[in-house]
Amino acid sequence: MARLGLDYPTHWGRSYSARLVRHVYQSCFLVPYSKYMSTLEVRGIENITGPGPFIYAANHTSNLDTPLVLSALPLYQRRRTVVAAAMDNFFMKPYIAFHTVLFYNGIPIDRHRVNRRSAQQALELVEDHWNLLIYPEGGRTTDGDLQEFKGGAAYLADRSKAVVVPTYVHGAGYLRAQKYAKAPKFTAGPQHRRHHVIVTFGPALRADEDENLRRFSTRIENAVIDLGRQVSGDPTYGARVLTSE
Repeated sequence: MARLGLDYPTHWGRSYSARLVRHVYQSCFLVPYSKYMSTLEVRGIENITGPGPFIYAANHTSNLDTPLVLSALPLYQRRRTVVAAAMDNFFMKPYIAFHTVLFYNGIPIDRHRVNRRSAQQALELVEDHWNLLIYPEGGRTTDGDLQEFKGGAAYLADRSKAVVVPTYVHGAGYLRAQKYAKAPKFTAGPQHRRHHVIVTFGPALRADEDENLRRFSTRIENAVIDLGRQVSGDPTYGARVLTSE
């Protein structure tokens, strides 16, 4: 019986043959189609021009966020990016797990509790100079606003000495929302097959000396909130999170 969940093997997704297939799939289908349906606008590209590795800490409104962020990345960054994917959504059925690894370079993350094994795999990959796309909310927003961040991005950056790039995806929730989003704000309205999306990369953050993980995670969270307010024009974006801190 095939191993699933955290036991699903993903090392083959970084093999030469898998990387070649993924490059062809992303370059010939994923990126062109994502840019077509989203009329994708990318901001802050100057913040990810260094050598990396980068930990992209993004808000999460839709299962289309990953294709959109990958499409926003320069080719040399995209080819070295691993995606932290929810174990319970993407690694519980063989076909979906295979697809997630081959086409998105996904690795399973236990989003419901601290799991050393999944964290260690992500850490080892970042230390091996792979970029990592992670959604610190732990899942798609249920109300359209930012949810409180978990500490995974801060922990991985602190241990690996990599930088965190706050990333904000605006408008993705409206794209085929009933299939890909959760929040009624998106699912109750008209279903858009094309909708303008903005992916914004903020200035990179690094843990300060003697800064504890909770404070660093809050700083990452606040940076995403700032991007969200600037891009959306909504001064209340993330207000509930800030109030609860």
